[in-house]
Amino acid sequence: MFIFLTVVQAIVAALLVVVILMQKSEGGGLGVGGNPSGLMSARGAADFLTRTTAILATVFVVLSIILAAMAAGSTSGGGLDTSLDRTVAPAGPPVSSDPLAVPAAPAAAPAADPLAVPPAKQ
Repeated sequence: MFIFLTVVQAIVAALLVVVILMQKSEGGGLGVGGNPSGLMSARGAADFLTRTTAILATVFVVLSIILAAMAAGSTSGGGLDTSLDRTVAPAGPPVSSDPLAVPAAPAAAPAADPLAVPPAKQ
């Protein structure tokens, strides 16, 4: 239902843009000449477009309110999420907060001398 109303909302918005762009800025409507009395005269077209704009704007606002109410009703309550609780001690060795820190060598293994020259191969 929400998706259907969203599609209807998009169609109404597109029609509203088209109807507004068809009107003259002076309020003359389409500016179509012809019979001075009737629906498709300049005055009749202006009245038709004005009414259509008012109806589409009303439908747009009503749909916006309905969609907002549906979206607010579908969200869950404001409970706390404890899945990221970090009060438990980590299972592994402690990690340094310095990203460039070199991890300490194990106590049983002797540290290698970085300046020592490797023996020559024969």
